[in-house]
Amino acid sequence: MTTPEDKWIGLQNILVILAHPDDPDFFCGGSIARWIKQGHIVKYCLLTRGDKGFNDRTSSPETIALTRQLEQRAAAAILGVQKVTFLNYLDGYLVPGLEIRKEVVRIIRKEKPDILVTCDPTNLFPRPGAINHPDHRAAGQIVIDASFPASGNSFYFPDLLQEGLEPHSVKEVWLSVASQPNVTIDVTNYWGLKIQALHEHKSQIGNPQEFDQRMLSRKSPESTTENPRYEEKFYRIIFG
Repeated sequence: MTTPEDKWIGLQNILVILAHPDDPDFFCGGSIARWIKQGHIVKYCLLTRGDKGFNDRTSSPETIALTRQLEQRAAAAILGVQKVTFLNYLDGYLVPGLEIRKEVVRIIRKEKPDILVTCDPTNLFPRPGAINHPDHRAAGQIVIDASFPASGNSFYFPDLLQEGLEPHSVKEVWLSVASQPNVTIDVTNYWGLKIQALHEHKSQIGNPQEFDQRMLSRKSPESTTENPRYEEKFYRIIFG
């Protein structure tokens, strides 16, 4: 079966920019594992430090942030992610604006990704009975606005040129948690590795056995018990 990656020429530099520690692994950990297995380079950039990631008044925001960042680095190591960067904005308070757009442009120009992965800023209700976290939507908007036209145009944030950061245009943007996906990736062979990485997010998953049951139940509609199939979906933008 032909997959989108079959049309990539050579190995790709993939940069995943999302809001919170654990977002990459939850949203697209199977695809990330698949891409790394194929030889592509994957790096993470998390916009927030995750300091509101669990509601425990006995913990300080600093302790929560440290816990979640350590968990994210451990999960990334399991998948083979080469680098994890945190911009350390406050969890829950992301707002698209010029300051953070410039920070993301800086990251894009520094890492020079071919493929940029973020999330769909238009997806307000990702599933019945759920509201998409405002940070998720804000992160997607920030990254999209940074990817085009700012990262590839020298007249945007010209002081970045003084840092030696020349304009860089990505080839593609992939939006996870998409309201209208146009790409489906079969990650059946990598679902177990995704779950293994998610186990490192101990502060987030609760009882591991119950968590595994939930994850294993997320089969595609045409799956059978004997032949389960797991998928991750994206909205893919290819720049001409």
